Amino acid sequence: MTTILYARVSTRDQTLEHQVTQAEAAGFKIDEVVADHGVSGVRHQLQDRTEGRRLYDKLRSGDTLVLRWLDRLGRNYEDVTDAVRHFIRQGVIIRTVINDMTFDGSTTDPVRQAVRDAMIAFLAATAQAQAEAAKAAQQAGIELAKEKGDRFRGRKPSYDRATFELALSLLGLGNGPSAVSKQTGLSRQTLIRIRDEPEVAAAAMERWGM
Repeated sequence: MTTILYARVSTRDQTLEHQVTQAEAAGFKIDEVVADHGVSGVRHQLQDRTEGRRLYDKLRSGDTLVLRWLDRLGRNYEDVTDAVRHFIRQGVIIRTVINDMTFDGSTTDPVRQAVRDAMIAFLAATAQAQAEAAKAAQQAGIELAKEKGDRFRGRKPSYDRATFELALSLLGLGNGPSAVSKQTGLSRQTLIRIRDEPEVAAAAMERWGM
């Protein structure tokens, strides 16, 4: 019975150490870490990544796959749902660090199976939607930053791009600013601004070259 943490480090703001530390702080005892660096969850499916592909060979029935959040598997709906269901069929338990969610194939009750599968589909769809929202906000931010120019950079944001995307994702799931504050370390007021005006938040990062 092995516990493997899979990490996808897609931007310069994310670090493998942060994801490992976050998992250990949540009480997970990690036996092995598998990580892909500089890989987009939108453009690269799990099996197309060098390390992600290894999960299909390494994971066995009874093993646990730990993810910071389901979006570490990817941000493509079909890819994520296919991967999760494949591992579940193999007897692998999938757990997330954020919100401590568990997905496995232990239940035989059709109603519980339906609820589980619906949740998987919802989270995968949300991961893709948030990636598209973050990209749109970033593009709008670039245009807004160009309009204002570097002379008006304003105050430097208290968050990096990885935290910004995580906050958008959690807020998009319906979590309130107070709850997301505990997950990200950002103030409630900052999260309200990110929720209500993501393009302005993205513009601030662009003006500061973040």
